[in-house]
Amino acid sequence: MLSSLITIAQNDTTNSGSKEDTVHVGNFIIIRNGKEHNTYNDSIPPNIENYTIINIPGHHAYNEWHDKESKKNLSTNYLIFDLGFLNYNDKTDYIDPQTASFAEPGINKQDLKLITGKSSNVNIWLFMQKLNVSKHVLNLKYGLGLNMYNYRYSSNISFQDHSPYVTMDTIDFSKNKLYAAYATVPLMINITPKPYHNQSFNFSVGVSAGYRMNTHSKQISDERGKMKNHDDFNIDPWLVSYVGEIGLGPVRVYGSYSINRLFEDSKHYPYTVGLRFSNW
Repeated sequence: MLSSLITIAQNDTTNSGSKEDTVHVGNFIIIRNGKEHNTYNDSIPPNIENYTIINIPGHHAYNEWHDKESKKNLSTNYLIFDLGFLNYNDKTDYIDPQTASFAEPGINKQDLKLITGKSSNVNIWLFMQKLNVSKHVLNLKYGLGLNMYNYRYSSNISFQDHSPYVTMDTIDFSKNKLYAAYATVPLMINITPKPYHNQSFNFSVGVSAGYRMNTHSKQISDERGKMKNHDDFNIDPWLVSYVGEIGLGPVRVYGSYSINRLFEDSKHYPYTVGLRFSNW
């Protein structure tokens, strides 16, 4: 039966001179093999459920139509991981007398400079959702996750629980780190120019708001061994940032830049850049 229909379809397109790769025979729609593009396009009948589709392997005419019809308006992606580099833009005036509440006299911008290669950002998103706003080209993305920041210092500063919060220590540390973790909610506008291509380019921009869940300092030295101190160290309880990502299929680059200060009494604005491991 199938071979007979294909023969009829081939004879029909040969006799008529048509170059269509999708032909209509009675209650059958036959999609021929060997074509890269669908010339039938949007002429698939609106009452297609009344037809029998014969989709010859190697062609995507009906499949693409089916993808458009079956694409969900709301999709969810679970357990997304980010791994990136961390730094901050230090706009603090250490000569200003008001800065004395943050750092003791004599400490300068160089003392709070980070080790770039060892300062990291790791994010674990419990879920992210994408909501179709317009034709799956314009989408809304949001989610919930834990953002973790590891600030590594090369100088021998120490953080304490009272003003001045930053002091210069008298010993050398082989490791000197400040850690902060935030429960974070991002809200982004996503643009996907070709939503029905799995490897299509897309990008997202928006903001995120994080509430601090945990902070501690960690220091290792010969004199004191390993020490961990839990306190807020004058860190702002909120971290609000501009966020964005650029993707091609499952590979995407993310970035963020803080709108508010890291410490309440200084002007440090954290920023990150890294890779996001996500299905979309």
